[in-house]
Amino acid sequence: MLWVMTHAIYRVTYFTIVGPYTLQIDFDDQSEQRIDFRPILAGELYAPLRDVQLFNQVALDPEVHTLVWPNGADFDPATLHDWPQLKEAMIERPRRWELVPAGN
Repeated sequence: MLWVMTHAIYRVTYFTIVGPYTLQIDFDDQSEQRIDFRPILAGELYAPLRDVQLFNQVALDPEVHTLVWPNGADFDPATLHDWPQLKEAMIERPRRWELVPAGN
């Protein structure tokens, strides 16, 4: 028997900047999330987004239907959709990166 793991696929349909580092995001299932990204802006890819001018260059990618930034940062739409359940893990991840000595 073949077991196939599936997860829901969501698409971001619209977003708006509602505050510093905070986006209101609408999804194709009519749900929405308001996300303050400040706690996770760390590491090589996301730390540059601490520059509010770069953060505010967020765009909706028409092919993959998620949020993207000019420096290559993006998020899986499912992560954005399920933010309330994943928020703590997403916040903890940059803290672990800061504990790892450079070069490891």
